[in-house]
Amino acid sequence: MPTLDWLHKQQAIKAAGRVPYRLLNVESAHGDPAADNWLIQGDNLEALKALLPFYAGRVKCIYIDPPYNTKSAFEHYDDNLEHSQWLSMMVPRLELLRELLAEDGSIWVSIDDNEAHYLKVVMDEVFGRGNFVASNIWQKRYSRENREAIGDAHDYVLLYAKSPTRFKETRNLLSLGDKQRAVYKNPDSDPRGPWQSVSLLAQGYRPNQMYEIVGPNGRLHVPPAGNCWKIVRSEYDKLVAENRVYFGKDGSGVPRRKEFLEFAKGLVPWTWWPHEETGHNDESKKECNALFGADVSFGTPKPERLIQRIIQIATNPGDLVLDSFLGSGTTAAVAHKMSRRWIGIEMGEHARTHCLPRLQKVIDGEQGGISQAVGWAGGGGFRFFTLGQPVFLADGGIDPDIRFDTLAAWVWYQETRTPWGQPSPPAPLPQAGEGSVLPRPAGGERGAMPGTPLLGIHEGTAYALLFNGILGDRRPQGGNVLTAAVLAALKALRPEHAGPWMVFGESCRLSPRRLAAENVRFRQIPYEIKAR
Repeated sequence: MPTLDWLHKQQAIKAAGRVPYRLLNVESAHGDPAADNWLIQGDNLEALKALLPFYAGRVKCIYIDPPYNTKSAFEHYDDNLEHSQWLSMMVPRLELLRELLAEDGSIWVSIDDNEAHYLKVVMDEVFGRGNFVASNIWQKRYSRENREAIGDAHDYVLLYAKSPTRFKETRNLLSLGDKQRAVYKNPDSDPRGPWQSVSLLAQGYRPNQMYEIVGPNGRLHVPPAGNCWKIVRSEYDKLVAENRVYFGKDGSGVPRRKEFLEFAKGLVPWTWWPHEETGHNDESKKECNALFGADVSFGTPKPERLIQRIIQIATNPGDLVLDSFLGSGTTAAVAHKMSRRWIGIEMGEHARTHCLPRLQKVIDGEQGGISQAVGWAGGGGFRFFTLGQPVFLADGGIDPDIRFDTLAAWVWYQETRTPWGQPSPPAPLPQAGEGSVLPRPAGGERGAMPGTPLLGIHEGTAYALLFNGILGDRRPQGGNVLTAAVLAALKALRPEHAGPWMVFGESCRLSPRRLAAENVRFRQIPYEIKAR
């Protein structure tokens, strides 16, 4: 597959691996304290890395609206990046977003002509060319732009899926609007209600779909050249018996199938997104002005209806939505109103000045944007996080303040490439001087036992971590050393497990022969933990 090259590309590819894994500090809670919604202030590359151990493979829908690199300065973004710098900024973030995406998940990226075609090639490399689904065209203007040689009227929304097949199976149809419902009539007073007629013709030639149809007035109908009927004769006869074939008002028209409004499932999404359905720049600006005031509003927001379209197609209530270029907070606000869980990441100070107050207004029941369309009346909650200290020190050691669950989540993720445990609401807010609080998993997967060194069993291997006295002071050095007694205690946790063990600890007092006999591999902390 052809690839795109640029200055410092190799450094950009390795950038995600060099980012330190950081804790997340809980700054405040808003609304329902049990709500699983996170607003994070900080560099999105570091924040995405911090989320991996807890959310890898669990995000159903990612939407990002990165800087467009339009060579113009914005108050909230330095959008004047040289082309290669822009690409280098995007690649490591896309790589981490790929790791967070669920198997049936999708990623949607807003972009304009300045970088759209380069971004397409980069995303082909990161997500796989075969995982490209569509390049959606969003009509962002409703009037002509007369200042340019050819007026700019649209943006793109590039769409990739982890598995296009699964995405097609799980994506939602669009609801019928007034315009679509208006085409359903009932000219023959059918007791089943309004219907519309659709063609029975298909392009191509199939011998079993080439037959004569006699209309109610005796007129003979055959498919025109280059066409055949969509269905075989037996299926057609069944439609006739069900009064689902229409020949026009006088009975002489080409036969068409009746499709009833009652059974209409919805519309298959297509790539043309007109402003009447998904909003436009002027609409989004008015939404933002109403929230923040015209003097402090956000320069380049997206309308809530645009994000609603994406979330409606890609998710269901309760699914997780992520936006790592949160901007003014639109994605999180829309996801919240649509009963989706969400994570929003924003680096600038407007995470506090725009995103936080906007989301508080959503909880309080603000009625702008899509609120009335979805029946939003308020409720829910979220936590506000900032990035904390790195888990690993510059010399490769582990920060002495790191807790067992933090390191356990990281070890489990690096060994299995899956998140550790089901995410749950973060631990209580710290008291003054307590320091960092981590998002605390609910106890591991596949045989994990909360409160023990057993992290879980993955693909036949049991993983255990001896760290910070997880076994108490009954064992040498608080149980951080693998001894015969500690090993016996570990195996007693899962006596039915006959497969290999992988044990992480500060040191090991068992001989290589004993380890081999017990089917145990030992890795020393911190030297044999992958800090990447």
